[in-house]
Amino acid sequence: MNQLDRLKSWTTVVADTGNFLQMAQYAPRDATTNPSLILKAVQQPEYASLLTDAVEAHGREPLADIVDAVLVRFGREILKVVPGRVSTEVDARLSFDTQASIARARRIVGLYEAADIPRDRVLIKLASTWEGIAAARTLEAEGIHCNLTLLFAFCQAVACGDGGITLISPFVGRIYDWYKKSAGAAWDEAANAGANDPGVKSVTRIFDYFKHFGIRTEVMGASFRNVGQIRALSGCDLLTISPELLAALQGDETPFERALDAESARRAPLERVRFDEPAFRYALNDEAMATEKLAEGIRAFAADAAKLDKLIEAAR
Repeated sequence: MNQLDRLKSWTTVVADTGNFLQMAQYAPRDATTNPSLILKAVQQPEYASLLTDAVEAHGREPLADIVDAVLVRFGREILKVVPGRVSTEVDARLSFDTQASIARARRIVGLYEAADIPRDRVLIKLASTWEGIAAARTLEAEGIHCNLTLLFAFCQAVACGDGGITLISPFVGRIYDWYKKSAGAAWDEAANAGANDPGVKSVTRIFDYFKHFGIRTEVMGASFRNVGQIRALSGCDLLTISPELLAALQGDETPFERALDAESARRAPLERVRFDEPAFRYALNDEAMATEKLAEGIRAFAADAAKLDKLIEAAR
């Protein structure tokens, strides 16, 4: 049994790509996209027609509506490949605007439903800002399920769990990147690998907390740099993995053991915590890594969203 199949026996595997022609060979259940992945995909010849088709169908509409049509067009194609759900992201430039995020999410879901895609096959991705989490709470109450992304701090996860959010995507690789860069020459790769990887430790803490207190929000580790991080989180509810790392897992038959276990988490001596808005903002501000990576992630996704805007404008 290869490592990908072994992983699937414990964890739902999700493809982290906009390349739906490539993902089928790994048989993931779900798929996630983001502005960077869609931007990369639409510039490839095999996907250019999706952008062209969306522009032709919606070219007289406002730019934001055309962008959503492109995102949904990709999502519809992805759902022909995966049996589960696709995550489609609200414009990162709305990360601090609750009402605008809600409106954009409703429109995206409406486009899917107009194409006969039921809303239970769609996850709306929002940044894990206080405003993004507030938007997700409203959307969940309407039966629109959400995936809270750019999640780096424990307070973000707790707020999502308490808000009844369907799924969170705590980032592993970007946390690892920050600590490695911060340590500089003092970084010891071997000592910070596997269960000791700072990104792995962050997701493990969230997973154990959610399982201990029976929080129903699904935990999906994201943003991996190597297969060791993936193996160290085997047993997590879901893991979203790039095609390159899926291929590495599929090509390796070395056995490994399950790392995370809900029953063990239920026996752990943990205390329940709560975050209202002031406490949330202070806790996030108090963690330099999370503050910096959240801001950096929003800026990067916003920049790629702006580039996608220009491609669409040029195609009009």
